[in-house]
Parts: sequence; C-alpha cells; structure tokens
Amino acid sequence: MAANGNGEFSFGKGTARKGLAKIQTAASQKKQSAICHDDSTPPVKAQTIDELHSLQKKRSAPTTPIKGTPGSFSPVSEEARQKQQLQSISASLASLTRETGPKVVRGDPARKAETPKFAADPSDHFSFTPTISVSDSSLKFTHVLYNLSPAELYEQAIKYEQGSFIASSGALATLSGAKTGRSPRDKRVVKDETTEHELWWGKGSPNIEMDEHTFLVNRERAVDYLNSLDKVFVNDQFLNWDPQNRVKVRIVSARAYHSLFMHNMCIRPTPEELENFGTPDFTIYNAGQFPCNRYTHYMTSSTSIDLNLARREMVILGTQYAGEMKKGLFSVMHYLMPKRQILSLHSGCNMGKDGDVALFFGLSGTGKTTLSTDHNRYLIGDDEHCWGDNGVSNIEGGCYAKCIDLSREKEPDIWNAIKFGAVLENVVFDEHTREVDYSDKSVTENTRAAYPIEYIPNAKIPCVGPHPKNVILLACDAFGVLPPVSKLNLAQTMYHFISGYTALVAGTEDGIKEPTATFSACFGAAFIMLHPTKYAAMLAEKMQKHGATGWLVNTGWSGGSYGCGSRIKLPYTRKIIDAIHSGSLLNANYKKTDVFGVEIPTEVEGVPSEILDPENTWADKQAYKETLLKLAGLFKRNFEIFTNYKIGKDNKLTEEILAAGPNF
Repeated sequence: MAANGNGEFSFGKGTARKGLAKIQTAASQKKQSAICHDDSTPPVKAQTIDELHSLQKKRSAPTTPIKGTPGSFSPVSEEARQKQQLQSISASLASLTRETGPKVVRGDPARKAETPKFAADPSDHFSFTPTISVSDSSLKFTHVLYNLSPAELYEQAIKYEQGSFIASSGALATLSGAKTGRSPRDKRVVKDETTEHELWWGKGSPNIEMDEHTFLVNRERAVDYLNSLDKVFVNDQFLNWDPQNRVKVRIVSARAYHSLFMHNMCIRPTPEELENFGTPDFTIYNAGQFPCNRYTHYMTSSTSIDLNLARREMVILGTQYAGEMKKGLFSVMHYLMPKRQILSLHSGCNMGKDGDVALFFGLSGTGKTTLSTDHNRYLIGDDEHCWGDNGVSNIEGGCYAKCIDLSREKEPDIWNAIKFGAVLENVVFDEHTREVDYSDKSVTENTRAAYPIEYIPNAKIPCVGPHPKNVILLACDAFGVLPPVSKLNLAQTMYHFISGYTALVAGTEDGIKEPTATFSACFGAAFIMLHPTKYAAMLAEKMQKHGATGWLVNTGWSGGSYGCGSRIKLPYTRKIIDAIHSGSLLNANYKKTDVFGVEIPTEVEGVPSEILDPENTWADKQAYKETLLKLAGLFKRNFEIFTNYKIGKDNKLTEEILAAGPNF
C-alpha cells in the first residue's frame, strides 16, 4: 500500500512478522526523504497529574507600572501588593475586643495543602499582646477568596452551596434561604449625637433606631462567625460612576452567591484600580447564615440588618437575601451624597442620541423598567442614580430585574441578559434540561435576576450623562381619575415627588377587588435617610437651575376605577413618553384640571384626545367626582406627616409645596 496523503505511514514493500506488510512510519520515511511532514508534539513538561494541572492556569501579572519608572514592573510588586491587601482585610475582620484581625491567606482552602508562602499575620502590622487568653480563631488561618471572577464563583457555588445549579441559559440559579425578600422591620440605624439631628426619625420614617453598643454586639457576632469559617469571600468594588464622587466598598461574605451578586451589582474595578484600592469607605459584614441573638436589645426576630454611619459599616445577620446588601448601600448613598450637594434618586434613567436625559420615578407595577428601557435611547441605569454638578450618574454596575412571568417577547433585553455570569434567585427549573419556568411561584413570587449592566445592548458605558431635561413621575392609578399625562410646575413636582403615589389592587374579605392607595416618599421611602422634603428641595433646585420639566404620567386606569374602566394602553403611554422626549409636548395647548390643579394637553400625537381628560372617559360623571375627591383626600391625609417640617428660615418653600396639593 502506498503512503497516504498525509505521509504518516504506509504499507510498503517487504514483510513484517508472520508475513504481514511492513508499516512505514513518518519517522522512518523521514530518514529517506526530507519532505515528509511530522506533526508529533513533544511530551508535556510535567511529571505528575498535579504538575499538569498547575500548567493549565496562568498567573496574572502585575498591570501597574512602578511610580517613577514608566513602563517597568517590579518583580516583587505582586507579592507586596497582595500582602497589603491581606493586611487591609485582616483589619476589616478585626474583633474590637481583641484589638487584632485574624490570620488571613489568599486562596481556596480545598486547594492548599499547606500554609502559603505569604500571609497576613496580625503581628506583622499590629502591636498584638493577648489579654487574658488566645482564642481558637486566632490559631487558625482564614482563607480569603478575593475578587473572584464569575467562573471561579460558579465553581465555588456549585461545589459547596446546596441549591446552586447552572440554568440552561448559562446563569447561576441559586436560593436565598428562608428569606426571599427584604426585611424592612429588621433594618436598624445607629442613633448617635450626629444622626439624631441629621436623619429622619419618627412617624413615616423607615429609620428604626438602635444604640452603638447593640450594633457592636451584632458586629462582634458577625465577625466571629466569619472568622470561624475556613474561607470568606471579599469583594472590593465601587459605587457611583462619577469618578470624582465614587465610594469604595468592601463586602465580606460567606457565600459565593453573595459575592457574585455584588460583583454584578457594584461597579467592577479595573486591575489597576484594584491594586491601589487601599482602605474602603464602607464595609459590609454579611453573616446572613447566622442568626442574631434574640436576647440582644432591640432585636425582634432572628434577623437584623444594622447600619452604623459613623463607623461606615453594615452588619447582616439572619437573612441570606442578597437584595439587603444592594439596598443597604443605597441607603448609605442617600446619606453620603446629599452631604456633597449631590441628589440620590430611586429612579430609572435613559438618554437620547442628542444627549437629552430623562429620569423615571415609579413604584412597583407602574412601568418604570418597561418605559425607561427604550431601544431608541441609551440606558444609563434602571434603579439608582445621583444628580450632581457634572450631571447624572448610575450608582450601580448592574441591574436587578424581576423575573416573574418573564418572557422573551415582552422583555427581550432582560431575557437575553440572563446568561453566563448572571445570578437567578429562587427560580424553578426543569430538573433535567435546567430550563427555567418563570411563571412558577413555588419558591416565591419575588424571583430576580442580577446581571452586569453591559449585558444590556444599549447600555451607555460609562453610565453617566448630562443634566436631565425631563423628570417623569409614574403612577398606576387604579382609581382611574388621574390624567394619562400632566405637566407639573416646580411646587407640584415636589408635592408629587414627596407623595410617591400609586394604587394597587388588593382583595377584600368578600372577594371583591378594589384599589388601595400606596404612598412611598420620594418613590423610595424604605431607603431614604433624611427627611423627604430635603430631597425634594434639592430636586427642585436642580430642575430650576438646569431647566428640567416635571411630568406626572398615569399608566393605570381610564374610564372608571379598576373593575369598571380599562388599563391605559401601553402604546398610548409610549407615544406620550416619546412626545416628552422629543420636546413636542412642551408646545401643546394645555388646560387646568379641577382639584389637583395640574395642566393637561388637549392633544398628543398618536393618542386619542378624548382620553387625555379623564372626566370625558367616565360615563357616570357623579361617580368620577366622588372618586376624584376620595383620592384627593387620601393625598392630603398622607401628606399630614410632612406638614410640620419646616424648610428654610421663612418656611416659604413648605407653604408652596402644600399649596401645590389638591385643593377642594
């Protein structure tokens, strides 16, 4: 047989054993001819399977040049930097009673047969003299898994955390334990000499007080728990895309799920930024798998989420729901940013191709996510923003989307963002195919997905924009008496911003469903730290300075309340939003309404003119007036808790806001 096309071997002339044709290899042919191809490879440079595995992964090289020597790198800089990082982490985990942090080393304990060549021993950088006795935790090393990549966190979650799986889309599906939502009644803030006068306390306030001593008891409990573990996850990241006002945060947690969640939700530092991260501005101790002590003062359950603004620390005990970290940091930004004359906002934000920015405020069910996601506009962010001297900036580096009843047709961007690197919380999936059933509420109705914002195709990176031109307040009015769109003056914008109204449809005892008014100050009462009027005054000041217009858009009912009328069609609402973006709605003719005194346009392109005035759509005019007065009364009753708060020396602004409310 002649040689084959590749010249590797052939059955040549001559015979081998037992009369078979002799095989000629490429090597033997090469001796006869220099034109033969040899595609054999040398053996691997490993003597054992462990050595082979060690060759599989390449170590990251330093990426920051030494100061003073451009373009050159230090051969020992990586070790020095890592030791500094470990010393900083050890200081974060220090017990306040033992005056020192634990011995920490980098890496997975499952892969370390012995103590690494360098570690952060407290004696390296603290003067440590044991007081009465040495604790068990001081005799062990705590392994630190520092700023792991999504792939590494997947491995940790799937291997060590029960209930973690890879969904068919590539996302990490996991469980948050017994708590599948936030626990606002278990969230507390330390009341000290400073916060007593700065924060909003009392009726209507989300801030429940605790004292410094109780916070330290819970902090010690959380730190002791974390130090007792073989390993902890540490994330060093940023909040706020405005580089002049960003905040450095450190999250210490016990679960890969929590680390990946915050990797997605906070702003991810570059390698250069990470090497020079230094001391964080704020630290979260997430010991959510461990309960608080019910006998501790102020504790009313096994869950406690504690904020200490003086120490710049947050402690989580008794809940594994990751949203507590996201919203806890949002509360912190609601305190820190106004001190810099920067307004923190619970809103969506997008920008047109001409640079026109719009803010979207709205409670759950108002369409904030749907309307702020527009393929013709850039997404700056979906939930948390700052408005400062440089314009608007997203606080976060990711999106936290609701998944219940999610479909590719209704929300294609969110659907496509749920891929490798994303976290799926508490969803139900097929045990064989791992395909998620987004309609299944077996675990909870509050199923969620957390993913980096760059997973959205039209996201603007970096997530910053110029000063807003439009401030859109969304309300789903199930009473059916608010116009589809109203133009607001500054005082009216402040009034409705403070009110934060929407209406839900709740079941009554006899099974009949009727609207229930819901008010949430500044459209995010659970997260604000200062009195709502302070945020409203800042909003009005910035709107006036930069020429922004306020709008109240009703995405709820028309032609009657829920049960009689019908939901305003989404295409009509989109046409209204488009007219706001384009500026054409500013040039429309307006008329003033009774009771609420807002201005409504007589026509909007693509929207039937008869629905623009809600009274026209009600067949029973008397029922309309009664329902309108009922809603106006609910607004007034809700606003009573704000009337005693004085803004400014002459109280003029307070009076203007009150006058902008319903008049009847």
